[in-house]
Amino acid sequence: MAAAAESPPARIQSHPGLSQGNPNETAIPGLFASQPPIIDLLETQSSQLQRETIEECLPFLSGEEHAGKCNQHGVPRLDKQRHVKFLQKQLGKLPPQMTAADPSRPWFFYWSLAALALLGEDVSAYRERLVDTVRPIQNPGGGFGGGFGQDSHLATTYATVLALMLVGGEEAYRVIDRHAMWKWLCSLKQADGGFQMVVGGEEDVRGAYCASVIISVLGIPLETSPDSPAYAAGHRDLFSGLGEWIGRCQTYEGGVAAIPGIEAHGAYAFCALGCLSILDAPHRSIPKYMNVPQLIAWLSSRQYAPEGGFSGRTNKLVDGCYSHWVGGCWPLIQAALSGPSSGEARSADQQVADTGSLFSRNGLIRSAQHKWTLKVARPADSARGADEWEAMPYVEDEQIFDEDDRIGTTHPVYVIPQHKIEAAWEYYASRKRL
Repeated sequence: MAAAAESPPARIQSHPGLSQGNPNETAIPGLFASQPPIIDLLETQSSQLQRETIEECLPFLSGEEHAGKCNQHGVPRLDKQRHVKFLQKQLGKLPPQMTAADPSRPWFFYWSLAALALLGEDVSAYRERLVDTVRPIQNPGGGFGGGFGQDSHLATTYATVLALMLVGGEEAYRVIDRHAMWKWLCSLKQADGGFQMVVGGEEDVRGAYCASVIISVLGIPLETSPDSPAYAAGHRDLFSGLGEWIGRCQTYEGGVAAIPGIEAHGAYAFCALGCLSILDAPHRSIPKYMNVPQLIAWLSSRQYAPEGGFSGRTNKLVDGCYSHWVGGCWPLIQAALSGPSSGEARSADQQVADTGSLFSRNGLIRSAQHKWTLKVARPADSARGADEWEAMPYVEDEQIFDEDDRIGTTHPVYVIPQHKIEAAWEYYASRKRL
């Protein structure tokens, strides 16, 4: 069903700023700068869209769309100030046509503040405005809705909590009613071990991840209340049965579905790995509940060439959001394979797993500027313990972006800067009562 493409053979395009004929100069690898060497002869709507996507991506990957704006490797420079202005605009007054997005307001806060933090901006300046905005959307029964008068939902609660952690400070920490949050989380915990997203609503892997992040960040007690749907089933702990439930969501392909028995999806893979990395250190929890070789095979298949990016599902197109969802899986997978770099005896296989990258970083151009390493793992069977992670610039391969284009780091599990998480842990650990 496949044949060699009729397009010219793989090549590296010329780039502005690169002199021709110098073999020592580096550009984007030919695999990511030319038509794919193999094409599927079965024409479908998906294959047509795939071809159109490749044709749209290639001029950017070859530098043709950024004449005079590329570095010596043919990579466009990152215009940080334009990004900052765009993100600041999203945190301002939005036009009337955005009313339909009212239930998603917490995501605007989180996405914009997280991106600004990565670009080096001081987001604490938004603290007072954010607290005043989210206070009315917190419900007396616990959790945050998308907007005023809306039911509490795990997704919008997750986004609101992380936005508050980003701006930091006691005012932001204190606005969260942790006792009501605990009661509400208990009402979402289900008899099969998972979490509903909203009371009476859907149960899926998003719920497992969002709930585990909220519990971990805020120091929520793990004991379930007697009126919880899970209590009668024997789950006296909010994390009880959660790893087993996630394990049942792994599909025959190796990926992870929203619930057992449906299609694997990149975002759910990250949610599953992130949740498991909160339940225990990833080198213990991920192999315990997941078939890691099958998961790696499926995740590896999500990166395409020449686009370089990731798709979210089998036979789907690449999408920028999966640079996060699928790309975010790799540090956790690497930690599952390698274990901690110090503090425990390491096998020869774990030491070998430290070398190289599990995906093509050059294909992503600049999406993987840092390498996260599990430095020290918490004690075994300690859901409350915090693993110690370390972020370092990649040194194995040549850097193809300018140092001025480097952005900040974000925690591989909690997806905000590590010092923001540590500040929240310190604050809530000092609180004697909820």
